[in-house]
This record gives sequence, C-alpha cells and structure tokens, in this order.
Amino acid sequence: MASVSANFVCSRTSVRLLNQMMTSKSLRLATVGWGRTPGFPRLTSSRFQISCAAKKETVDKVCEIVRKQLALPADKEITPQTTFTDLGADSLDTVEIVMGLEEEFDITVQEDNQDNISCIQEAADLIEQLVASKS
Repeated sequence: MASVSANFVCSRTSVRLLNQMMTSKSLRLATVGWGRTPGFPRLTSSRFQISCAAKKETVDKVCEIVRKQLALPADKEITPQTTFTDLGADSLDTVEIVMGLEEEFDITVQEDNQDNISCIQEAADLIEQLVASKS
C-alpha cells in the first residue's frame, strides 16, 4: 500500500533547512510550483513522504522475531520505526536477526540488501518484496 502526505513550505530558506534536517531515507523533498490565483498564496515547494508499507501481519512477525533474537522483555515497545541499534543490537545481532527472518519467511536476503535493513519497517518491506518476487 502506498501513501503520500505533504506539508507545505513557503520559503526557499525553509527548504534549505528541511534538507539539512531530514535524516530519514523515506523522506524526499520535491519542488512544486502553482500559478498565482487571486486570494491564494503561491506555494513554491512541498515535502512529500511516500512509503510502501508492509502488511501489519508481516511487521508483527518481524517484531516477534526481533524480540526473540534479542531476548527482549514482552513489555519493551517495538514500533515499525524502531531501529535495531535502538534495541541494543550490534552487527552480529543484526546478522542473527536476518537469519531468523530468512528461516521464518523461507527467503534469502542478499548481502547488499542486509546493509539496507536498519529498522523493523525496512525489514518487513524487504521481506514482502522478496516473498512477492519468489512467487
């Protein structure tokens, strides 16, 4: 499922500041111009967030596997945006998490894709992509 959201920005200075502040890989800045309409201000840019979110079941299963691999207590909150480092995982833990995901979903994650997985959502999105391409 893809979604688009936008927050409007009216000045070039704001655009530069947004560029510096954005750290998420899922956020991109797009410049959009509208013609002048009487009574409507000219908007020169927008910030769009586009994401192809994995199914809730996949995200929940990834959370369960990560919780098990890292021996996290049941009351520890894990969200799709939670990174493995937020949970105290080192590089070896991350490899073990990926191995657990491969086993659970019967997929193979290539090494170059492993480097792109840093949070629960990224893992779930990659899993759905690999499962779909396998079918």
